[in-house]
Amino acid sequence: MKVTRRSLLAGAAGAVALGSTTQAQTAADPSKVRGKPSRAVGQRAAPEKVQRILRSGAASSTPHQDLMGIITPSDLHFERHHGGVPEIDPTTHSVLIHGMVERPMIFTLAELKRFPSHSQIYFLECSGNLGRTAGPDTTPGMLAGLTSTSEWTGVRLATLLKEVGVKPGAKWLLAEGTDAAVLTRSIPIEKAQDDALIAYGQNGEALRPEQGYPTRLFLPGWEGNASVKWLRRIEVADQPFMTREETSKYTEPFANNTARMFSFRMDARSLITAPAFPKTIEKGWVEIQGIAWTGAGRIRRVDVSTDGGRTWTAANLQEPVLPLAHTRFRHLWNWTGGEAVIMSRAVDETGYVQPTKDALLKLRGPGTATYHLNPITGWVVQADGKVVYKEEAWG
Repeated sequence: MKVTRRSLLAGAAGAVALGSTTQAQTAADPSKVRGKPSRAVGQRAAPEKVQRILRSGAASSTPHQDLMGIITPSDLHFERHHGGVPEIDPTTHSVLIHGMVERPMIFTLAELKRFPSHSQIYFLECSGNLGRTAGPDTTPGMLAGLTSTSEWTGVRLATLLKEVGVKPGAKWLLAEGTDAAVLTRSIPIEKAQDDALIAYGQNGEALRPEQGYPTRLFLPGWEGNASVKWLRRIEVADQPFMTREETSKYTEPFANNTARMFSFRMDARSLITAPAFPKTIEKGWVEIQGIAWTGAGRIRRVDVSTDGGRTWTAANLQEPVLPLAHTRFRHLWNWTGGEAVIMSRAVDETGYVQPTKDALLKLRGPGTATYHLNPITGWVVQADGKVVYKEEAWG
């Protein structure tokens, strides 16, 4: 065979093309190359870009539309603070319990960990968990992202109160944080002796700094502000302390010129997480998904409406259905086209039914309600399949 310049160039071009094809095949088939080595800290896969939604310099929301299951990853747990996130040395940090007790005591972190440990899955929710400037491009995380569920680990506060010996007549305690705001809240002694925790762990590791590292008070089912973070002091007394965070703040004005104080427990609520903005759906069967929760125990039922609240159908609850934790629900819907309003409402084991916005405002007065707003909410499915948020579509 005669070798010519043309045949050499043609052969070289073929080899380059073959090499490119081989590289492309290798890239498409991970089994053809050795993977990355182990890392000291695990990372999400490169395509997964999920992150919290920054609401302000003092708050960020959980992106519920991007999650699955009921446990919120620790780095996606919502955060809210009043004086920034402090940096605390765990080796010098301690919790003082004093006041109406027989034996005032100071507990270091190491000493707290020597008491019997308790772990439990609980939700946490800010009592101001409702997007007030929501527009059509609102996501579920923007609407109601100030709630998350984690496994919390710590020592029961009741155990420590037995250690110090609470005196007769004690009815309240003051919890104080180490942050720049020195946030303080009054807590009824009954809750402290029931299921309250001094938590130092979250989802199998130490608390994250924005979640109160190294110690926080945790009050299951109650408004998040009462679960004082960066806890450093508990004072036992016979009456509430009437702090700023329970007088000028975290009180609820009513329409009759009164105000409700110490409304700790979070009422039942639900949130559709899909379909929701920015999703677009196609005609046919669509699975409506969401989460529901209540501070009164377990979710008993979640109803779904696809006609703006005229009719309701019970959704399927996804196991596990735990007390004081997020519960997932699912409902199959055959969308045949045309505009539709999808909504959900939660019912807890006490029989409480999540109310409409109109019912809440009738009780509290227009423009006055700030905390503990849990109205039925939903999404508008437009005729083109695009899903948007419109507050005026539900009431």
